Amino acid sequence: MSLTTEGFASSPFEREDRGEGDLLPLVSAILTAAGESTRMGRPKPLLPWHGVPLLEYQISSLIEAGVSEVVVVLGHEHEAIVPHVSCDRVNIVVNAAYREGKATSVRAGLTAVDAAATDILLLAVDQPRPPEIISAVIESHIGEDALITSPRHGGRGGHPLIFSAQLRGELETITEETQGVREVFRAHADEVNEVAINDPVIRLDINDQDAYEKALRLFGG
Repeated sequence: MSLTTEGFASSPFEREDRGEGDLLPLVSAILTAAGESTRMGRPKPLLPWHGVPLLEYQISSLIEAGVSEVVVVLGHEHEAIVPHVSCDRVNIVVNAAYREGKATSVRAGLTAVDAAATDILLLAVDQPRPPEIISAVIESHIGEDALITSPRHGGRGGHPLIFSAQLRGELETITEETQGVREVFRAHADEVNEVAINDPVIRLDINDQDAYEKALRLFGG
């Protein structure tokens, strides 16, 4: 694990060679966990979920699903949260500008993403996803050689989102004023790979205590 403050965290991961000269996709995940959890009233990354802190659950799910690295973006009360991250395949970035919105956390995370990454997955800590769901989205993205992949359930969008590294420059310039990653979606609306996921967990977002208690009932967290 490495820790930086709004800077570059070098990654130990190299793109793998199949043995025939082709390189396997290298999917880097940015897991944002920098917010103040105002509506929840306590740090979301430390909420119990399937017997472990939510942050730990999310990291484990991402790695089990097949990502090559996880960049965790922390901000509010990061000193209390860092000790709960103990995986060698994780880089931590502290976003000092977290109060300025989610776009700042995505941009901060991008500073630590492996330069060799072929694709970038975005997920927030309060959107818990089991590994098989994340894996299904990754497989569709890679299989379709997509520019952007968005999972859908019941005709509505969910998470995680995956972007080809071709869009890294555009992601690095997102702002709150232009609605963050939605700006990139609008620019490439005709190139989005929509993958149907037959599980409502794809839309789960734990915003407050009521949502958390409902999620525990529905998804056994």
